[in-house]
Amino acid sequence: MWTGEQGISRADRASSHSARVRDALGEKAHVNITSFNRQVLLTGEVANERDRQTVLGLVEKVENVRSVVNELSITPISTLSERSNDLLITAKVKGSLVDSRDLFANAFKVVTERGTVYLMGRVTQREASSATNVIRNVNGVNKVVRLFDIITEEELRNLLPPPPPPEKPADSS
Repeated sequence: MWTGEQGISRADRASSHSARVRDALGEKAHVNITSFNRQVLLTGEVANERDRQTVLGLVEKVENVRSVVNELSITPISTLSERSNDLLITAKVKGSLVDSRDLFANAFKVVTERGTVYLMGRVTQREASSATNVIRNVNGVNKVVRLFDIITEEELRNLLPPPPPPEKPADSS
């Protein structure tokens, strides 16, 4: 699975890379490839260090990849029940971000693997700290890993749409 804000053409290329990983490792691995702002996160399970390095090598060859965070675990493949639990945790985390009044939930990409929540996004230090504190209190979260691109408050203001102009009073003539 390859996710990110890249658009259709890059998603198609990513699918091709996911297929290469499947071709290289077959059914003996469960690999998730997540992308945000040219940073790639690898999560899932592989059989051994050689397989872990194979996946890393395939992803590092992708055009425009700035960095790769390899969180592949050398463990047996996760069960459907474990993956379902991770999906539930992700949903709870996203809900908590939406409920938080001082955060833009859409600024965060959330990935959960074995109870570890990975956060990606372009956020301020304030947003990163606030989101981390919110997420640490979500039931089922064992650990929070932050993979943010930190921006300044001024950069954030420049990214936000301008406020709408004030409404003119209705003409009562």
